[in-house]
Amino acid sequence: MADAKVIPFDDDRSRGGAQRSARRRSAPRRAGDPAAVSEVKALPGQQDGQHDGQAGTERAREPGGAVPGQRGGGWDRRIAGGLSFLRRRLTGEYEVDDFGYDEELTDQVLMSLLRPFYEKYFRVEVKGIENIPADGGALIVANHSGTLPLDGLMMQVAVHDNHPHGRHLRLLAADLVFMLPVVNELARKAGHTLACAEDAERLLERGELVGVMPEGFKGIGKPFSERYKLQRFGRGGFVSTALRTGSPIVPCSIVGAEEIYPMIGNAKTLARVLGFPYFPITPTFPWLGPLGAVPLPTKWTIQFGEPIPTDGYPPEAAEDPMLMFNLTDQVREQIQHSLYKLLVQRRSVFF
Repeated sequence: MADAKVIPFDDDRSRGGAQRSARRRSAPRRAGDPAAVSEVKALPGQQDGQHDGQAGTERAREPGGAVPGQRGGGWDRRIAGGLSFLRRRLTGEYEVDDFGYDEELTDQVLMSLLRPFYEKYFRVEVKGIENIPADGGALIVANHSGTLPLDGLMMQVAVHDNHPHGRHLRLLAADLVFMLPVVNELARKAGHTLACAEDAERLLERGELVGVMPEGFKGIGKPFSERYKLQRFGRGGFVSTALRTGSPIVPCSIVGAEEIYPMIGNAKTLARVLGFPYFPITPTFPWLGPLGAVPLPTKWTIQFGEPIPTDGYPPEAAEDPMLMFNLTDQVREQIQHSLYKLLVQRRSVFF
């Protein structure tokens, strides 16, 4: 794969060599056929259904007839679907795309593992899901916070479970994600890819939803005293990518993630020794050990704003620094304004 030009979503990104090695270690392939790489096929049997009272959500059926995430369906069908799923995993009769995305595993396993946190623990409320296009490529740009990147995962579940056309969100992640054992493989399987211009453009040109959090480590690792104050959005790399592909930009505001790990300090020396961008100190971590790593059960709201079209600009617009600056500032201001409105409307951090 050619060397990828890294989008400057944040200034803490590692050198390109680390990115390329992370890709090589995570090179996707079809199970049972190392030489073949193919596109993910849509699961058969799309139908309209409801999830937690939200009507009109189309979800792919599980093998055996059960709808992922939908209660009921009968134990016999659940067991049959589970056995069919295991058979395909053991025999290699499943596919991944050239980024390593395993749609079947994501729908039936990874989303099921995240859903209890989404529904019961953080009790996520979703607004403006209709602003995400029904088809075609779109770039969802969100604020980033929370010390650990749980906000990206909850945004992925929000799109997966609530979009009326059953769309999937492909997140752009920092190179650190792809250097961590286990996390690297799970991220690839869930559809995440390296935050570089080449990968982002390929996904958007295929008509995928792509999610990015331009604050990067500056956003997720900021102190609690600066909560809900957006950090700099890099140098507009995400805008350039949207302009090149003519994809709309959908601003997204997430409230609730800032309080799950209130960061009151940063052990910078320890962070440098471990190779991390920061090492958080919270009221519970590291004082309570592993128990201190449990996030606080805050109440979340995720709001998708009105899309900002980019298809009306000429091809050379992606090279116009003033246009990129203006669009970046427009997206940032829209997210910040929505955050303030949501903060005024919420009754409590936990309820």
